[in-house]
Amino acid sequence: MITQRPKGTQDWYGESMHKRTIIEGLARKLCKTYNIKEIITPVFEHTVLFQRGVGETTDVVQKEMYTFEDKGNRSITLKPEGTAGAIRAYLENNLYAQTQPTKLFYVTPAFRYEQPQSGRLRQHHQFGVEFVGSKSPLAEVELITLITTFIKEIGLKNAKLHINSIGCSNCRKTYNEALLQYLQKHEANLCPTCRERMKKNPLRVIDCKVPTCKEIVKDAPRTIEYLDEECSEHFEELKSLLEQLNIPFEIDTGIVRGLDYYTKTVFEFVNEEGFTLCGGGRYDNLVHEIDEKQDIPSVGFGMGIERIIYFLEKEGTQIEPEPEIELYVGILGKEAKAKAYSIVNTLRSAGIVVETDYMDRSVKAQMKFANKIGAKNTIILGADELEKGKVTIKNMENHDEVEVDLDKITEYFI
Repeated sequence: MITQRPKGTQDWYGESMHKRTIIEGLARKLCKTYNIKEIITPVFEHTVLFQRGVGETTDVVQKEMYTFEDKGNRSITLKPEGTAGAIRAYLENNLYAQTQPTKLFYVTPAFRYEQPQSGRLRQHHQFGVEFVGSKSPLAEVELITLITTFIKEIGLKNAKLHINSIGCSNCRKTYNEALLQYLQKHEANLCPTCRERMKKNPLRVIDCKVPTCKEIVKDAPRTIEYLDEECSEHFEELKSLLEQLNIPFEIDTGIVRGLDYYTKTVFEFVNEEGFTLCGGGRYDNLVHEIDEKQDIPSVGFGMGIERIIYFLEKEGTQIEPEPEIELYVGILGKEAKAKAYSIVNTLRSAGIVVETDYMDRSVKAQMKFANKIGAKNTIILGADELEKGKVTIKNMENHDEVEVDLDKITEYFI
């Protein structure tokens, strides 16, 4: 057990680590161009934050959270998603007192106790953005545009934008009544969890993954049919903006998202196999749920990095390779070690990827190693090279050789 990682976790190294670095790098680069600032929040928070923010009737809170008591008998939870912690930080640090809107992004670990599957782990990592302070549908459009650009630049194919509106607390009351009447007719065939949920929060039944429940809700009333005037106008403006900006979308009334804080717009990017790559939406009541003295609209999204990597690999998409090793500096004899490493250090300072021998291998073994790691060029530095002040650079692909002064090696590669 001591040498086995816990179920549903992953060690990051080699090619998988390189892919993750590329994805996170693209996320940070795009956010910079959108003037979205990075935020890092604690890995754990007070449990009540997620109970009130995410919602007590959600699968996340009921079944999936890693919750424990700390040594001060406080209930603590490893964060299952990034939004609640980011909004808590927004409030605690009085970011609302600054010029609005506030745009924040994070790349964070998240923890959910669920059955591990392809692209979904118990400890996974999320790239997310929170856009706080704007009621305008243009806020949703900005995030949708960012995601569209990200998906295109990372190389994922055939991802489609699906949108829906689940209304606000006002029109949700009318909808919940209609949904409850429908569900009561099928109550006997609902799973035990949904029979409980339908009394507290009927909308959560729509999101159930149990096959019998999914079949029942196929013909259930849809939120989009019960929108009040404000929510309807918001959704129409969103659709109009997307159309004017030539961003294709599909209205999908089955999207409700799995967290209670969503209001009005919800959206997902779905691949051709029907798997969700990214999801988000508007949550105008979340700030108020966490701090009743505040009432600030917000919108955001979350994207699982492991899931993106899984589909990149499944689609056979090639990620930008790691930088090649430009030079391997071989060492012959103890007297050459210091000079060899001085050359290595000078080249690295110039941004050139260089490797050398740390294992006291023979020259023959060093050349084999240089070939294994894909070094494009090699040199061997020994007593003769030190005396002459010159070294021979060998191209490992075409075997061409060129003699260069020791103090001109950096200049040669630049």
